[in-house]
Amino acid sequence: MTGKEKTGGVLERRGAFLSATRQMTFESGHFTTADLAASANVPRSTAQDWINRLIKEGCIFIKEEPHGRNPAHYASRSALPQTTCKRIFTTLDGSDVEIFHECLSSGCAGFCEFHHRKACGAALSVTRDGMIFRERARIGEAGNLRLDIAAVGLASVKTDGDDIIQTISSIPGGPAYSLSAMMSHAKGVKGVQIMAANGVVTGEVRTLALKAVTIGVDDTDRKGCGGATFALSQALMKYLTDPGSVIGIRHQVAVLCQDIEEKTAGNSCSFIELAVDPSVFDSLAAKVCRFVEEESVSDNWGVAILTSITVPSDLLMLGKKIRQERVSMEEVLEIAKRTGVRVYGKKGIIGAVGAVSLKSQPQEVLLDLANPIVMGQ
Repeated sequence: MTGKEKTGGVLERRGAFLSATRQMTFESGHFTTADLAASANVPRSTAQDWINRLIKEGCIFIKEEPHGRNPAHYASRSALPQTTCKRIFTTLDGSDVEIFHECLSSGCAGFCEFHHRKACGAALSVTRDGMIFRERARIGEAGNLRLDIAAVGLASVKTDGDDIIQTISSIPGGPAYSLSAMMSHAKGVKGVQIMAANGVVTGEVRTLALKAVTIGVDDTDRKGCGGATFALSQALMKYLTDPGSVIGIRHQVAVLCQDIEEKTAGNSCSFIELAVDPSVFDSLAAKVCRFVEEESVSDNWGVAILTSITVPSDLLMLGKKIRQERVSMEEVLEIAKRTGVRVYGKKGIIGAVGAVSLKSQPQEVLLDLANPIVMGQ
């Protein structure tokens, strides 16, 4: 500040520069000296002086150091949370991909679910389970992304070595801020590359390709001896979940045929969904069986493990049958083998296979036998 410059004038200019840096960060995730100079209509030297001052004050920070001919990128700090994206992870099964966004806000999860569904693009299906918004896609396939009627959507998905790169496009504003400034801080994200052109902000979000695993469990309880399959399977998910290699996605209960004379209580089975680092998958089945055997009060427990994102049609038809009538062990084992479902245990295998066959069904189908199976899931 020079001797001729009034304090009020400096504070006013400081406020203007802060507002400009926040707006550029909000819209693009970062800004350069040239960007600030153009926005504030001042020489670059003046813009750089203010950038240096605001860095010292802790109002902005260097997001990317200069390299070669590429200038430094800066971003504004604010009272806003660093991220509302708790975790982003992906599973891969051949060309099928499932993308999971675990949010810290149900409002944010609901917003993304609504707009990703409306935008269409590469998303084949979009659902939400609590704080987790999830969508399915296929590698290399992309439809028309409707950013004229939606704020944000999935443009495409591709693989790069052991990683999955999802390309998300959004209009400027809140969705662009989330994409450019928040997603990179989510657990599981290995990097985000941001581009802005023609009024659209696009980000390539890189995550590790994990393995989709659904585990069905049944017949862990026994009449007169207590126990509950839903409680055991929920404990199993907690036991298996590991911050570095296994992500617990959800736990569900499904009702099976009620015309089974020897059933316990309501004849319900359970399944859990996991996203597993491929490097630890081979040891997973042994851990599952050891836990179920030790915790079950019945010797008839059964476990089924499905490793596909979608449910094969033969398996889905078997699940439909298990909900309606008694099914033989021979039929269950034959279809399980044909569809790649690994089974362990004894009589409970029937219900366990039924459980994994229902993994893509909505809640109202899982819990109410009067509602028919939804095909094509």
